[in-house]
Amino acid sequence: MMIYWKKLTQEERKNRIEKALEENVNFSKDATLGYPASKLDGKVFYDDAPFLKDAPTLQTYVANPNHIGCHTLGTSESAFKGTQEIEREVIEVLAVDVFKAQANSIDGYISPGGTEANIQAIWMYRNYFMYRREAKLDEIVILASEDTHYSIPKGANVLMLDLVKVPVSFENREIEKAALEDIIVKAKENGKKYFIIVANMGTTMFGSVDNPDDYTTLLEKHEVEYKLHIDGAYGGFVYPFSNQKSTINFSNPKISSITIDAHKMLQSPYGTGVFICRKGLIENVLTKEAQYVEGMDLTLCGSRSGANAVAVWMILFTYGPYGWFEKISVLQMRTLFLCNELDQLGIKYFREPFMNIVTIHSEFIPREIAKKYDLVPEQHNENNKWYKIVLMDHVEVDHLTTFINELKATINA
Repeated sequence: MMIYWKKLTQEERKNRIEKALEENVNFSKDATLGYPASKLDGKVFYDDAPFLKDAPTLQTYVANPNHIGCHTLGTSESAFKGTQEIEREVIEVLAVDVFKAQANSIDGYISPGGTEANIQAIWMYRNYFMYRREAKLDEIVILASEDTHYSIPKGANVLMLDLVKVPVSFENREIEKAALEDIIVKAKENGKKYFIIVANMGTTMFGSVDNPDDYTTLLEKHEVEYKLHIDGAYGGFVYPFSNQKSTINFSNPKISSITIDAHKMLQSPYGTGVFICRKGLIENVLTKEAQYVEGMDLTLCGSRSGANAVAVWMILFTYGPYGWFEKISVLQMRTLFLCNELDQLGIKYFREPFMNIVTIHSEFIPREIAKKYDLVPEQHNENNKWYKIVLMDHVEVDHLTTFINELKATINA
């Protein structure tokens, strides 16, 4: 049962955003002297264009609210309180109605993307262990599967933490538990006491979903302290809808934070990642030096566009939960159609049952077909073993049929 998420009419959405903008500072009319900010440049971005009155998201882009800071905790810049409330509504909808959190138990913000949201999580846990456990840098380690997104090694590099990648089986992309146990034992022998775990809800290449219990069972067996982050940057808007029985959410007390990207499946503008975490954690990255910012800053990026929060809000409240479930169901059917066609041709592939990515063994895909259909290789070199197809909204059965017919022709030839 949904608490906050519902479908609104066009008029209701328009009125809600207009009300939010009225509560913000209006750089066109108000005497605001202290902000190093203004509306978008009037010579280039004409703010009286007649079409803007029926385009709430574009109105917000022109108004240019700065959502610096985190608005689920403490105070924030009062000049942008109207659209900050919109951002809070987005965070609460995703936390409570999608990821099964208790109401008002989550902090978070719209980040510039999943990469930053993942680094935010690692930064937060690193500081948690350093401040609360007096951990040294070399006592903390990140564990993630070898299919994990490159943002995790990037975060490890920036935050000067060791990262150990856990092997996965070639065909089913599952964590190899014996290897994971060896890694934990060796890490402890090497002085590691605190573990930051990143489990995937839809890897970029395979759409594979890690079982967080694979990690937590072994970490608890070996009596080490850990924090568990879920990277749902790709799968966060698919998996909870296609797999209604999923427990990869805040109903699992061992999960502390989740990354989701609205600019993938939700088709919002780029720069709309989402970071959500349980209360009591994000304070570990408070930048006390940001004293000129009301409420100070708890994010990696600092200034960010409030229009991005409005864009995500508009999409969520245009579809409503049932409209979104219907959209994901259609994509699942198209994915199943493609898999059935590949089965008939005897072509080997990997597909996570509840996801809309199909990753095909490269030996079955001629290079010219891969190039023509923009299939993405796992590696851009001679060692490539996989090509992936992502069943996004624009990929229809007609496209898949044309692709399959060309593939059939090459096999028959």
